[in-house]
Amino acid sequence: MHSICFTVGDYPVYWFGVMLALAFLTALLNWTYLGRKEGRDLNYCSDMMLWIMISGVVGARVAFVISEYRDFIKRPIEVFYVHQGGLIFYGGLAGTGLALVVFARMRREKFMSLVDFVITAVPLGHFFGRIGCFLNGCCYGGRYSGILSVVYPRDSLPWKEQLHDGVITQGMSASCPVHPVQLYEAVFNLCLFFLLGWAYRRRRVDGRVTALYLLTYPVGRFLFEFFRGDARMPAVAGLSVAQAVSVALFALGLGIWFMSYRKEKETTRGRS
Repeated sequence: MHSICFTVGDYPVYWFGVMLALAFLTALLNWTYLGRKEGRDLNYCSDMMLWIMISGVVGARVAFVISEYRDFIKRPIEVFYVHQGGLIFYGGLAGTGLALVVFARMRREKFMSLVDFVITAVPLGHFFGRIGCFLNGCCYGGRYSGILSVVYPRDSLPWKEQLHDGVITQGMSASCPVHPVQLYEAVFNLCLFFLLGWAYRRRRVDGRVTALYLLTYPVGRFLFEFFRGDARMPAVAGLSVAQAVSVALFALGLGIWFMSYRKEKETTRGRS
């Protein structure tokens, strides 16, 4: 794996940036497809994507900078090197949520209806994002020598961190084998994308699709964290920050699910 996709003159174009662009493009295609029968045309979806793109990237980058603030204090200009990777998904999710609050008010739409619509594309975008992480070498897995293991080349992030930790020596041309945890999560997100698409087309009340996402993705993320090999910030009881956030989001998903269930029962009762 190599982080650079190609070069234009002396300027490198990184795989992470390419995959990030693909994430937003495929999300836009998905929204445009689903929105055909709902009055959400390409102009609507493009406008919405601009809000999500800016707020999501900013939120994800801010979360990463906070988690790695010691390094950024030494090299503050690198705060803006988003094209090289360094985004935290849950930070992006929080930024997107704030943007949707504003967007829903501007469009005078029901917030949960809009979130249900938007969240159908989140796993698809995340799928491309994790492929970008895999090619970039960030968010890599723990040491593992099984059939699915991968190695990263000299001067990659895993190689540098394993060298720093004394796991490998300067003369080694590749890192020790590790779990391709980014690919595990990519496949999981792709499956989740199809599940949410199926649920969205069969939804009866607002919030049900959002609840399904919050009851599914955090469980996978919680488990995948155990396969990570990069430095993780401890949070509570030995869990990583991402695992603690996953627990909180799962609880939120339960709350939204029960509220949507109660709303569905009230709607059914009103029709009878």
